[in-house]
Amino acid sequence: MTSPYPVPPEPSWRKPAGILLILSLIALWLFLVTSAVEWLGQRFGGLPGWAELTIYVIAGIVWIFPMRPLLIWMEGAPK
Repeated sequence: MTSPYPVPPEPSWRKPAGILLILSLIALWLFLVTSAVEWLGQRFGGLPGWAELTIYVIAGIVWIFPMRPLLIWMEGAPK
């Protein structure tokens, strides 16, 4: 007797690998942005709060754009 429910697809290694890669890239991005803000602060004798906030807001938006290809790859069918 066959089941009335569709058979789920085989699990893919792409999602767990992609999640680990995303977390690693976020940690790297965080390190780079905070290091850059610290370096700018030392170079110019301290940044005003509004400048730091602006940098962090822009960096918080920009990080998602390079993730698009990775997310598409994660959802792709296994080959």
